[in-house]
Amino acid sequence: MEREISKLKEWVSELQDFYFLSVRGVLGLIRKPFYFKDTLEQLDYAGPGSLVIVLLVSFFLGMALSLQLSAELSRVGLKIYTGSIVGVSIVRELGPVVTALVFAGRVGSGMASELGSMILGHQVDTLRVFGVDPLKKLVTPRIWSSIIMLPVLTIIGDAISVLGGYFIAVYVSYQSSNVYWSSVREVFTFENVFAGAMKPFLFGYLIACISCYIGLSTRGGAKGLRRTTTRAVVISFIMIIVADFILTRILLYILGFSV
Repeated sequence: MEREISKLKEWVSELQDFYFLSVRGVLGLIRKPFYFKDTLEQLDYAGPGSLVIVLLVSFFLGMALSLQLSAELSRVGLKIYTGSIVGVSIVRELGPVVTALVFAGRVGSGMASELGSMILGHQVDTLRVFGVDPLKKLVTPRIWSSIIMLPVLTIIGDAISVLGGYFIAVYVSYQSSNVYWSSVREVFTFENVFAGAMKPFLFGYLIACISCYIGLSTRGGAKGLRRTTTRAVVISFIMIIVADFILTRILLYILGFSV
């Protein structure tokens, strides 16, 4: 019983520490000093550094989805709806989630391992000695770079996925190009775009906060750093899926969709 109470207290303490890191990391943007150079470095790492991976994953995702839908819809004579189904699936659900998973696997793991190495090398302690707030200098640029770059990557990934779907629909399933694009255009309503645009901001915030918190909690040398990186990616993946479900349910209710 005492052991369970001790674990519960430890869990509550970690949750409290995570909350303070998340809030202080965001508020650091409006408090001096401003570390513009660090923010630009993180923007470059999170955005352009992840672009090629996102393009590849998104393109083949769109092709795979279009190929599967064309095969199934052709059985019932509804192959002309391939574009609309690909578009709504990508814009509302698959695009934000898959891009966030790729982002967490590359950027989130990098954040956790980098901060973990700084903890093991006592660089964070050195910052404190010189009067520098580690959360302000290390966490804030990473949070804001994720919040900014993940939506941008999601928009690019969505466009590439739709293009991949077009390639399969037209050149493999021999559908009309005009029919495909006209059905895709019907998807871009306010409800669909709004639902797809909200998710990357939340996902980016969660990935950065989780990765930074776990990275700054690194203990135990090289093995501890390995556990830190793995834990950051796994928890980020889980939270992305959970947050996607919760946010989808909320958005469906707000936008008036019946379930």
